[in-house]
Amino acid sequence: MPDESDEIASAIIARWSAGFSRLDANALSALYSKSAFFFGSNPTLYRGRDGVKAYFDGLPRWHAPRVQFSDVRAERVNADLVNMAGIASFVLDGDAPSLAVKITWVIAREDGDWKIVCHHVSSQTPLI
Repeated sequence: MPDESDEIASAIIARWSAGFSRLDANALSALYSKSAFFFGSNPTLYRGRDGVKAYFDGLPRWHAPRVQFSDVRAERVNADLVNMAGIASFVLDGDAPSLAVKITWVIAREDGDWKIVCHHVSSQTPLI
C-alpha cells in the first residue's frame, strides 16, 4: 500500500507527464515553487517559475513527446517536505532512441499545494 509521500510524488508525476506531452511550459512551470532551482538537460541553472517556463519554452517542438517514470522512490522528510528520485525515460520523436536520465525532486508544501522546489537530472552513464 503506497504511503502519502508516494501519493504526493505520483500526483505531481502525472501532472508533469501530461504537461510534458503537450510541451505546455505554463502547466509545467505551475508545478514548481516560486523559488525553485532547476537543472534540466543543459548546464544552465534556472530559477523560479519564470526560469522553469523559459527552459520548457526553449525546448525543441517535438511531434509527440512523452515521458515515463520508473524506479520511483519517495520519502517524507517532514510534514511539508518530500524527496523523490527515479528514472525518467523520454521518447521525443518517432523512431529516435529514448533518453533516460536520473531525476530527483524536492517537493514542498507551498501556499497549500505541493510544489517542486528543486529539480535535477543527470546522466545514467557513470562519470568516474
